Amino acid sequence: MPDNAALLAEIETEMRVTAGWTGRAQLSPRVAAALAKVHREVFVAHGSEHAAYENRPLPIGCGQTISQPYIVALMTELLDLNPNDKVLEVGTGSGYQAAVLAELTDQVYSIEVIPELARRAASAVATEGYHNIKLRTGNGALGWPEEAPFDAIIVTAAAPQIPPALVEQLRAGGRMMIPVGPRHGDQTLMLIIKNDAGEVTQRDILPVAFVPLTSG
Repeated sequence: MPDNAALLAEIETEMRVTAGWTGRAQLSPRVAAALAKVHREVFVAHGSEHAAYENRPLPIGCGQTISQPYIVALMTELLDLNPNDKVLEVGTGSGYQAAVLAELTDQVYSIEVIPELARRAASAVATEGYHNIKLRTGNGALGWPEEAPFDAIIVTAAAPQIPPALVEQLRAGGRMMIPVGPRHGDQTLMLIIKNDAGEVTQRDILPVAFVPLTSG
């Protein structure tokens, strides 16, 4: 089984190869350290532990996947998180991305629409000792209004368009990473930035393939 160090080396290579699109040729030390610390084997489906440190997505049941580690790394990198940032994740899945975020900031809020996955993710993050992750089962496209605004938002499933509620819940000066596009069609990973005046700009980063964002 490849180890975490080999996986990180693969991710760094892919960062260099895609730098012309993403604008980032390498991971920041903080993001690299977070990825190195999280035990990905805890967050994959039972029986897939041997593939946990391969740079590819894996099925986690319920028609969902744990994202390719490079994509997790890139999306996390482009959020430019500070330790005191409040982050919303839409699409908890297995809890892996939430765990990476929890290594970087003290306040992680994560929503999962599928109850079975939400239960498993809650067990995994508890097992790994993450006490700074708050989980909810529900429609992630609606965000978490009572905890808004958020300094950063990360969406781990493809939306047909950018959900207005998430833009509204993004703090002025905040950043959002989201894949946008149809199911089984062309999808684009996008960086959304809301400036201090509340004006929103968007930038295409990479073509991607994500499972669709669903409301239940």
